[in-house]
Parts: sequence; structure tokens; C-alpha cells
Amino acid sequence: MQTPKRAGWFQPNLAEAGQKQMPKGHRHLPTLDYVSIVASLYKDRRAMLVGMAATIVGVLMAAIKTDAPVLYAVALAFVLSTAKRYYNMLAFEENPPAPDDRAAARFWERRQTIQGTISASIYGIWCFVSFVVVGDPFAELVAVSVTIAAMIGIVTRNFGVDRIVTLQSVAISIPLALGLVLVGDGYHMALAALLVPLMVSFRFLAADVRGMLLSQVHERTVASRLALQLDTALETMQHGLCMLDENGVIALANDRAQQTFAGIAGGAWVGRSFSDLLEEAIGKRALPETTADRLNRMIIQQTGGKIVMKLSGDFHCEVTVSSREDRTVLLFENVTARIRAQERINFMARYDGLTGLPNRAYFTEQVEADLASRRRLGRREPALLAIIDLDDFKHVNDTLGHLAGDKVLTETAARIQTIMHRNSRLARLGGDEFVIYRAQDTGPASIQAEAEAILSVLQRPFEVGGEQIDLSASIGFVSSSDSPIALDDLITRADLALYRAKEHGKGHYQAFVEEMDSAFRYRQRLKSDLAIAIAEGQLQLVYQPLVELGTRQVAGCEALARWTHPELGTIPPDVFIGLAEETGLISSITKWVLKTATAECVHWPDAISVAVNVSARDLRGEDLALHVAEALEASGLAPDRLEIEVTETALIEDREGAAAKLEVLAAKGIGIALDDFGTGYSSLSYLHGMAFSKLKIDRSFVAGIATSERSLKLMANVARLGHDLDLVLVAEGVETEEQLEIIADHTNIDQVQGFLFGTPLPALETRALIARMNQTRSRPKAVKGRRPALVSK
Repeated sequence: MQTPKRAGWFQPNLAEAGQKQMPKGHRHLPTLDYVSIVASLYKDRRAMLVGMAATIVGVLMAAIKTDAPVLYAVALAFVLSTAKRYYNMLAFEENPPAPDDRAAARFWERRQTIQGTISASIYGIWCFVSFVVVGDPFAELVAVSVTIAAMIGIVTRNFGVDRIVTLQSVAISIPLALGLVLVGDGYHMALAALLVPLMVSFRFLAADVRGMLLSQVHERTVASRLALQLDTALETMQHGLCMLDENGVIALANDRAQQTFAGIAGGAWVGRSFSDLLEEAIGKRALPETTADRLNRMIIQQTGGKIVMKLSGDFHCEVTVSSREDRTVLLFENVTARIRAQERINFMARYDGLTGLPNRAYFTEQVEADLASRRRLGRREPALLAIIDLDDFKHVNDTLGHLAGDKVLTETAARIQTIMHRNSRLARLGGDEFVIYRAQDTGPASIQAEAEAILSVLQRPFEVGGEQIDLSASIGFVSSSDSPIALDDLITRADLALYRAKEHGKGHYQAFVEEMDSAFRYRQRLKSDLAIAIAEGQLQLVYQPLVELGTRQVAGCEALARWTHPELGTIPPDVFIGLAEETGLISSITKWVLKTATAECVHWPDAISVAVNVSARDLRGEDLALHVAEALEASGLAPDRLEIEVTETALIEDREGAAAKLEVLAAKGIGIALDDFGTGYSSLSYLHGMAFSKLKIDRSFVAGIATSERSLKLMANVARLGHDLDLVLVAEGVETEEQLEIIADHTNIDQVQGFLFGTPLPALETRALIARMNQTRSRPKAVKGRRPALVSK
């Protein structure tokens, strides 16, 4: 039996089950097959009654014709046997065995075997009696005809159990054959011999019927199992699935597929046209018409592929179209989470996560596209680019924390957006810098009005955590009609203008002018030449003495770097040191100063120390302690003759890290001095938490002491505070004898430093100065050395 193939789905070889030779013994059959065969023995009790009624009528007709009492007895036996078999079939129908109950099936098989064999024996006895006892031709004909017909019924009813067929055939054949033989003539004996092939053919017939039954059972079982598996797969799969026939009509759809269009097309899908479903979605504005058209074309042309549909709300569904022969399968996958994640990634890649403004990369992309468009169209209207920088914003982070700083940045972005020009594009460059670009309405009046409005709105106090924060901003901008012009050039020019605006103080704006570009190129050249100067040893070291106020003797010298450019002449220290900090060269300068200054200090008297300034970058790095150790080891200088000077601005970036590094140096006996005291934000807090041994009072305190009693009192109180903390006090910027006398008479300052004792000198001249000053005694006053005790943390 060959099962025809079906296109598009499963192709199980169900025919193999029917073509295999079925086992004859019930012990070799699967339980399901065995139970099915036993159940077939009890099918259609009405047919059994009709057949037995015909048999009983035949017996009675022969009995009436021959008036043989024995035939009446046979008729009665048939009646009793039929009744028994009927009630047995009723009992089976009321209590059939379960599909997996082999024992119960075995019980019912035995009962059927016994009752069937009894009924077959009655048929055999009927034939024997008709031939041997009655001897009437009619009685013989009726008996043989009905019995042979009954044997066919035995085969068709009991084919499933070979044992029953065999027993019943034997029960009929033996009495029948014996009766034929006892008649005595050759024809009857030949007829008896023919019963053997007849019985064999009946058994083969039963086997064939049994094979067909089991084949059907197997096909049904496999089909049911496959159907169950398919249903399970369809209902448990995470995706929706829909199969269309050759006409685009939905032939199969699982629940998830229907949930995809929930609220659009209710009811059963099977039998509906999928294009009608899309039309309904379009009509309800739940699906764009262009998307539906693309999907329809893929289905009609059977090209296959994928398409993402955005249905009502924010639901995204990816549809995979696959076609085979005349069938099309649609697979629906909910990709809403994936789309949202992708959109979030795209947002994070283009926008600042804190303010929601375009980030530097996206701003660059937008502006470069606009500049390219301007070049193509030949537009000559100036383009504006302005950089906005919050003044002293770092102080907010350091004093109130980064959370407060984030809130200030968020509100800053919001404030600028409320008042900026309608054609401006605002972005966050990073940190506390914002940038504005505008390519329309860029006249001077418009630019000035926008800049003033931004400065004004940012001067209003910021409310953060119940506290008011007063800030201002500086703006540098450039307005250029140059074509072509690159964005990098605009940013560079705006940066130069911003730098100049900050030089004028806080809360100013400044336009770029060409002179700034010259200054910028000058600084760029200095940066390049500074690296060469450091590498080739072109820097020089000079020393400025620190004088003991009581003895007028040199107590130490501060090492200061100087640079004389071979073409540009002397470069001011505040210029090249600032450039070194910008470029990262400052650490190389610090390393060189430490090495040179300690080597020179060895040639001075033992009581005299040398001081070296370190920058914020040195304190952020990890090599300061190593460079100090290398310099001391190479020179042989005692650690207590070296001082490290730091400013508050160097400490403010990483206070805790700087404190830890300075404490390591102080633990080795190296002095730590706080330079320019009084010019920062929180000097007293630094004194409380840092390992300082010296306090250098800024020159701004000294400048007015000769004319201002207030300035003198302030210095005296600072000196008293330093003494209470057990620090050595130094007054910087002493330039006149009058200032020196006032300090000596009215304060407890320990040391002074300034041009009164000379400008910073080279090494040899410094040695001569030390020798000259330390031989001269001034009026006696207690000499105060470095206090070894550190301010407690």
C-alpha cells in the first residue's frame, strides 16, 4: 500500500507498517496493536445475530424435512451458543480494555476463543450428523453450505487472532471431513481431502486481512502522533506561524500568529485571505500601506525574505516569508524588545545620556553635512559656532559632588534651549562645555542677542538639594563665511575666542578675530619647541632664596625652571609651564627639576634645603614618589633637605589621591609646603586634611600691609593660625625694606621670600649669595627650623 505524497509538510513512510510481516503471536505484538485486534473480535454483534439466525433457520428446515430429532438438538445448541456469545459481546462493550491494558485484552481473547470454538464445533457436529445419521441430501447440502459460509465469517471476524481462526477451522473441519469419509464413496472422500487446502487458504486470507488491519492501525497511530506533535509544536513555539495555500488563503495558523493581529482581525483565521487581513489592518491604521504592499509582493512572487512590521502602538513584528511549490509559510516574531534596544543603542550613540542633547559625534555628523550642503549650493551666509563653558564648574563637583554637578548640567541645557535662537542647534561637547551651531540669521545683532541671553539665563542661581549655586558662563564664538571651511577650524577658532573671554574674567563672551589665530599658532609652535627643549636640555634652573626673618640668612631656595628660546628669546614661566601642563610635558620637567635641584643642593650648607614645585598632573600620576626617590638616590641628598611645593589648584582635582601621595613623601622626612595660601577656595580644609609642614602666604597678603591696617591684621592672624598648627610660615612677595620691617615687628612669620633679596639666580650665583648672606649676622631673633610634626588628618 503506497501512501501518496503531500506537498509542503511531513512525509512519514506509513506504508512500511502495512508491508511488514505482522507477528502472529500476541506476545510479539505491541500492546496497542494487540488491544485493537481483540476489540475487533467483538465488533458488530448485530451481524453476528443475523448470521446465527440464518444458521438456526437452515437447521430447522432440515429438521422439519427429515423429521430428525438430532437436528432439533443441533438447532437448540446453536440458540444457546448464540445467546452466550451475544451477552459476552454486551459485556465487552460495557467494560472494554484500555489501550495499554494487555492483561484485560488477554482475558477477553480467551473468552472469545472458548465461545467461538464451541460455536464452530456445533457447525462441525451438524455436518457430521447430516452425513452419518440423517443421510438426507437436502440436510447434507444445507449443513455444508451454511458451514462453509460460517467459515468465511470466522475468517473475516477473527482474522486478527490466528489462534482463534485455527481452532475454529479445526473444530469445523475434523467432524466435516470425518462425516464425508464415513459416507464411503470416493467422491465424498475426495471432497474431504479438498478441505485441507481450503482451510490453508482461509488462514492466509485471515493473515492478509490482519496485515491490512495492523497497517491501518499503524497509519492512524502515526498520523495521530504526528498531528499531536504538530499541534504541540505550533502551540508551544515562541513565534507565530501561518500557512497559505496556492490562493493565498490561510490554511493553518497558531494562536501566536492570531495574537499578532489581536484587535485588528478577530475570529477564526483559517479560510480567510491573508491579503484581506492586511487590508483590514491598513483600514484601521494599524499597519502602513507600504509595508503591507511589500509583504504582499513577497507572498505573490514567492521570493521569500524578511520584513519588519510596526503594528498599532509600539509593537514590532518581523515576518519571515518562505515558499515551497504552491504553499507559503509566514513566521511572525515579536521583535519589539530588540527594536527598542536598538533604538536605545542608537540614541546612546548619538545623544548625551545626561542632558539628552546631541553628543559630539552626532553634532559633528550634522554640522559637517550642513557645511557640505552649503558648499554644494554655494551659500555665502556666515555660519555661527559658539562654545559655552561654565565658569568654575569644577568647584561644584568638588564641593557638592558629581550628582549636584549633573543636575546643574541638565538644567543648563534646559535653560539654553528655552532662549536660544530657533535655528540654532545645541549639543554637549563633554564636561561642562556646550556648543551651538547656526547657519541662518547669523548677523552680528542676532549673535550678540543670543550670547547675552545665554549669559543672563545662566547667571540665575541654580537650586540643587535645597542649596543655591551661583555660576556664570563664558562664550567664545566664530562667525565665518569662508568656503570651504571645516568644522575643526570652526571649533578651534571658537576655542580661541573662549580662551580670550576667560582672560577677561567670568561671564563674558568674545568673538574670534584673526589676531587670536596668530596667538594660537604661536602657542602651537611653543608646544612643539618645548618638547625639543626638554629633550635637548635647553631649560635652565634658577633659585630664589627663602630667608630666615630672624637671622636674615638663607634657609632654603626654591628651584624655578626658565626657558630661553633660541629664536623667540625668553619665554615667561607662566606661559611654558601652562603649555607643559596642557601637553603632559610637565612631568618630564618635574623629573628634570628634581634631579637637577637635588644635585645642586648637595653643594650648599647642610642647613639649607631646596624646594621643587609639582603640578596637578604630577599628583594624579603614579611616578612622583619614584622620581623623588631616584633624585635623592642619585644626588645623595638627605630627604629632610627637600621640600615639595603644591598649590591649592593642584590639589582640587583629586584631593584624596593627592593627600595619599603627599603623606607617603612626608613619611620619608620630605617637607610638604602649601604654596600661594589664601588664593584658593578652601584653604582651611586643606590644612586640616593634608600632611603640610610649611605654609607660604600668597604675595597678595603682603602687597598692602604698608598702607592697610586690615591687610596687616589679616596676615598676622594667618601667621598665628599657622603657628597654632605647628607650621613654618613664609611670606611671599617681599619687595621693600618697609614690608620686611612691618612683617618682623607685627607678625610671627618665620621666613620671607621676594625680590628684596634678589631675583632668581643660576646655580653658581646662588652659591655665592648663600655664602655672602649666611656670613652676615642681622639683629638676633630666635631661629625657627622646620617643625617635624605634621598636621593631623
